Amino acid sequence: MDLTSSLELFPEFVVTQLLFKDVKNCAELRKMAIEGKIAGALINPSMVLDPFQTVLAANKAVHVQKIGKMKTRSLYSEIIFNLSPTNNISEAFKRFGISDNDHAVLIVLVHNKEDANNKDDLLSKVDGQQIPADQISTLSDLAKIKKLYKVAPQEEKCGSILDAVICRMAAKDVI
Repeated sequence: MDLTSSLELFPEFVVTQLLFKDVKNCAELRKMAIEGKIAGALINPSMVLDPFQTVLAANKAVHVQKIGKMKTRSLYSEIIFNLSPTNNISEAFKRFGISDNDHAVLIVLVHNKEDANNKDDLLSKVDGQQIPADQISTLSDLAKIKKLYKVAPQEEKCGSILDAVICRMAAKDVI
């Protein structure tokens, strides 16, 4: 059900993604995350096309944490920030974080390969149905994603929407 990926640049780290639908307690989960009681990034899955997006965001978050250049306060908030095509932190949380009235959540955990992650603890906190994380596209809002990342129709003719999204995520620091 969950999806686990090693980070290419940091092979000692693993990213675990847990996807839930029909979630009844997003407000409570959001509050716990803000209070630091959940060690994970709580992401609105409607704004994510593919699990690769979150792996890329996590990889970048670990990198900036290691070099001391984080723009947010924690690794998990940095993951949410890195999903955004802009450098506006509050906008990134608004678009990619969960809100109180959401009914789905993607939880992203980053942990050492050797360490056991806190997955079981998290599973007990979510009042919803876990589905395979690689089915995230079933919860994606393609129109919102294309609008946010400004994907032009011409772009779709020469590459995928995912390619356009990944390109904007990667390029936001240099544009």
